[in-house]
Amino acid sequence: MKKKLALPVIDGKLSEHFGHARVFQFIEIEDNIVKSSFTKEPPPHQEGVLPRWLAAEKVSDILVGGIGPKAVEILYANGINVYVNVEVDTADNIALDFINGDLKFGQNYCHH
Repeated sequence: MKKKLALPVIDGKLSEHFGHARVFQFIEIEDNIVKSSFTKEPPPHQEGVLPRWLAAEKVSDILVGGIGPKAVEILYANGINVYVNVEVDTADNIALDFINGDLKFGQNYCHH
């Protein structure tokens, strides 16, 4: 399994809203082992920009708190799996939960 996760983060923890993060943490996983982890500043938040940027970064999965339906639609259209309402924790802990099949996520509560 080869995956590239993206998580919007604020102060080292998952941001509760996709578009409010000033930094995204990218975590590359191969055969259930974290191969690399790095942060990158996203382009300015405008409708559709962040999902297209993540697609250009070749992200396979995005793990977020809240996210708008338009962004989800664009992410899905670009082949990116979207996990919403992920419990706030550090990106590293969330990635380990993802690898181990223990990721806690649920309904999306962001309706704009």
